[in-house]
Amino acid sequence: MKTTLAALSLTALLVPTFSQAADAPISAQQYASVLAGSWRDPANSARDSYRHPQQTLEFFGLGARQRVIEITPGGGWYSELLAPLLKDHGHYIAAVQAASSSAYARSAEENLKKKFAADPARYAKAQVLEFDPKAPVFGKPASADAVLTFRNVHNWVAADTADATFRAFYTVLKPGGVLGVEDHRAKDGADLEAIKDSGYLTTAQVVKLATDAGFKLAAQSEVNANPKDTKDYPAGVWTLPPTLKLGEQDKAKYVAIGESDRMTLRFVKPSK
Repeated sequence: MKTTLAALSLTALLVPTFSQAADAPISAQQYASVLAGSWRDPANSARDSYRHPQQTLEFFGLGARQRVIEITPGGGWYSELLAPLLKDHGHYIAAVQAASSSAYARSAEENLKKKFAADPARYAKAQVLEFDPKAPVFGKPASADAVLTFRNVHNWVAADTADATFRAFYTVLKPGGVLGVEDHRAKDGADLEAIKDSGYLTTAQVVKLATDAGFKLAAQSEVNANPKDTKDYPAGVWTLPPTLKLGEQDKAKYVAIGESDRMTLRFVKPSK
């Protein structure tokens, strides 16, 4: 699925996000201040050139007064940006898998809570919300302005929980609310069985998951594209940085490629 920049601009105008309709966007000065924040892990800041956080959040239409839910934030890469940006007028919620679901989930939740507790100036208003990955609930129906998820959909597809997860996104969002999705992008038309364990998904797969749940595709961006990514590695996407699963084997080659080629999609829950 390919869309020209002109078509994207037209689509964005025809289908305004909730933030465009009801909330002024975050300023360039606010982004600059947070991106340069002393609280950010230096290893996280070093990835900005691959992850393009400001451009990505601007594309999703992030607004300062929004109630935003980030799904499975891991170590809190985006938490370091979203929580400070929203702390004065909005509300940041980190939705994590229930600690009882796995040892990894328990460790991830504990570490995230420690991160928040250690820096109340940035995270005092941030909320951690547990959800059951097999029957997810992310809050009261129609209570969120935006749901954002970064490089997680491939995990839900592998665990066969993607359909339920997208339906739960639809339920928690207000009419007109935004679902922002970023994930590793397979080649268009790739054999789904062949890429099953690679960590990559086709754009069509993700669009289908969202539209089957009731969303409309508003726009897609190439901000996280990487044409160097050939998507045919021995350890799947985890061959590339930051994981570098093969260790020192061909490390320079994979570092030169950089992080994966990623789709960046904005969906909207239709207003009724």
